[in-house]
Order: sequence, then C-alpha cells, then structure tokens
Amino acid sequence: GGLMSRVDSAASWLSNLPFGGSHKTYPPPSSDSMRGIGDKTKRYYDLRQRIDEVLPEDSQRTKQRVHEELRVNRYEPIKPDELPYTVTNCPLYPPDGYPYAWPATDIVHNWPPDDTAPRPKIYQGICVFDYETEMEKAKIYREAEVPFVVRDDPQVLRTAERWNHPGYMMDLMSDTPHRTEYSPNNHFMYWMAENPNKKKQREKRGQARHPKFPTPPEGWKPPTKMLRMPYEEWLGHANTTDDKLGPDNPHWYYRLIGCGAQGRCDKDSSEYLFDELPFFQPRDDQLFIVEPHRQKGIHCRFGMTGVVAENHFDGSRNAIAVMGGERRYILAHPEQCPKMALYPKDHPSARHSAVDWSQPDLELYPEFAEARANEIVLQAGDVLYLPTNWFHFIVSLTLNFQCNTRSGISSHYMPPMKECGFF
Repeated sequence: GGLMSRVDSAASWLSNLPFGGSHKTYPPPSSDSMRGIGDKTKRYYDLRQRIDEVLPEDSQRTKQRVHEELRVNRYEPIKPDELPYTVTNCPLYPPDGYPYAWPATDIVHNWPPDDTAPRPKIYQGICVFDYETEMEKAKIYREAEVPFVVRDDPQVLRTAERWNHPGYMMDLMSDTPHRTEYSPNNHFMYWMAENPNKKKQREKRGQARHPKFPTPPEGWKPPTKMLRMPYEEWLGHANTTDDKLGPDNPHWYYRLIGCGAQGRCDKDSSEYLFDELPFFQPRDDQLFIVEPHRQKGIHCRFGMTGVVAENHFDGSRNAIAVMGGERRYILAHPEQCPKMALYPKDHPSARHSAVDWSQPDLELYPEFAEARANEIVLQAGDVLYLPTNWFHFIVSLTLNFQCNTRSGISSHYMPPMKECGFF
C-alpha cells in the first residue's frame, strides 16, 4: 500500500494511448487547466480523461485515501513545553520569536541525517494550518513572510491521489529522458561550473569575468554528475533494496521542469505540471503564489530514500508541495547566516553550507555550534511556504514526489544576508 509499491509498475495501464500529441489544440485536459500554459497535446488530454474516469472527483474519498494510505507516520514536537504556541493550533498572528528554534547540533544529534528511520518526536517549530479552517491564518503568516505548512488543500490531495495511482506516473512521463543527478553517496550539493564557451567569448572581447560564473578553487571537482534518463530507469535505481540504500551507496535524484510563461527553459520540459499542479498556476488568487508574473516555472524533484540536499538558501519565495513519500526539512532563519559556514559567492556551490550536517566538524567550523534551527516532516498533501533567503536542509525519508515554485523576492531578510557577504 506504500508509495514504492504504487509506482513500481512498468506495465502501462494506458498502453493504448497515442504518444507525441499533435499540433492540434484540444479542449482543456481538466477543469483546473489554465489558458496559455500547460500541456495541450492529445496524448495528455486522453491521459487525463482516462484517469479522471478511474478517479472521479470526490474530495472525501481522496482525503481519506491520502490520510490512510500515504501518511503512515505521525510526528510531534519533542519539547512542547518550551514552545510558546501549539504548532497545530497557532495564534492568528505570528508570535514574537516565531518560529521557535533550537541548537542545530541538538537536532542532528537527535536524528542523524543519514538515518531515515522515523522519529516520533522532532524539533518542530513552524505552524501547520488546516486548509479548510485556517486559511485566514495562513494568509496572515504569508503576509508576514514567515514559514508555515498548509495541510489538506483539496487540489494538492487530488494530485497526490493521482500520482500514487499504479502506473500513472509511468504513463505521464513515458520514455522521455529528464534531468537526473548522480552521486556516489547520498549527499547532493548544487554546483555551477563556468561555461567554457562564455569564457572564450569574453577572452576574445577582452571582458572581465562575469560575476554570474564561479571561480572553482584549485583541486575542486563537481560533487555530482548530471545525467538524463527516463522515469522508469530512475525508478529502477531508486526503488531498490534496503542493503543498497546506505549513505555510502550511489543515489539518483530525478528532476522535472515546467517552464510556463518563461517559454522554452529546458529540453523536453514537462508543461503538464501546470495541469497536474493547478495550485501552482500563476493566478492572482493563489495562496502559494505571491507574485504570479514573477513565477519561475514549476520544478519537481523525486528523491530516493536517503538523498540529502545540503543546507542552502534560495534568493526568492518558495512554495514546496509533497505528493507522496516523506521529506524532512531542517529550517533556519536568515539571521543564522554567519553560523552556517557558507561557501563564498564565487564558489561553484555558493549559497550552500560547507558543513556536513551528518557529521558536523566543529573544530573546522566552530561557528556551527551556535547555529539554531527547527525541523518539519512533509507528507503527501503538505505545502511548505518558505520565505526568501530561509535556509533549508532536506532529507528524503522515503521515495518521494516533491514539487516547488518560486514567485518573486521579498526584502524582509536582505539585511542579514548582506551582512553575511551576499547581495
């Protein structure tokens, strides 16, 4: 009944659908589709008609299935008496000092990042709002630019149910290859190497180094390899036995990109993401989209159990939805920047912490001993709102489906980041 068994189906349950679509425009694939963006091919239209027949809209059935079949574990605050609020019944306005934080070393000692076994008690400091009864609170916290989680948005639940239906993801992505990161262990850190063509062009023109491109330190090597593969191939790597999931074994991290209004931003982009995730469409009335005209597409990352995305910050607002499996997020306020031992702006992994949170070396990075953070485990149907410049360290506790979108930049947290040497 878990996610692995649901997606481990190579035989297509919609094998008779035509592939490739055509230039003809078809009716909207669903009532949630948006004019001007999304997948308008016959293939996707037929796919959605078929799945919607199998899973007709029924919010109560969907909610019950997600709760009973996809949310296996329960997590509670480890020290509720220390919190000046209850995370599942937060006040209307963010309390002073929200969100509460603890020493980051306590968090990773209580639950080492390389250990994916659930912990019933965690250092949770951010609020979880029910979509149906606490929308007003969520909007106020968003306006205040603080992190929070919204649970049980009917549209998110419907996507979660669809994505966990046997065979659906295989049919959705077919045999199209997508970006895949490979690591010889379970740690993944973003990096950007200088484009040699750009370098040659600048040398010809006698221009100075463009600040966008990093300066790799001597001896630096990319921490991961960039590949492309179909979903079924990635799933074959990810859906493996426990003895091959240890931190020192190879891991693969899958990625989809829907470009939307940006136009062509990726080879074989997954424009159907705007139909699959209508709650991330660039509309004015969306809770998770603050500035629709500044949206930077939809990005999905599918993690195999044990994948660690190293601590970093993003320079824009982020909304992060989980449609299956579990992801652990350790969050830290931007004011913690001086304690994060970040790589400098010109490093290939700028914005990322040099500290290995799995085994923090406090002799090499003594400042990390003073860092404070909190954590939250996201499950199917959860959406995390993460303001600009907030730090996040991510652990895939199980095989999981996660998508995010960014929508503009808030200036709330620029001062501490400038003091830290960024911007």
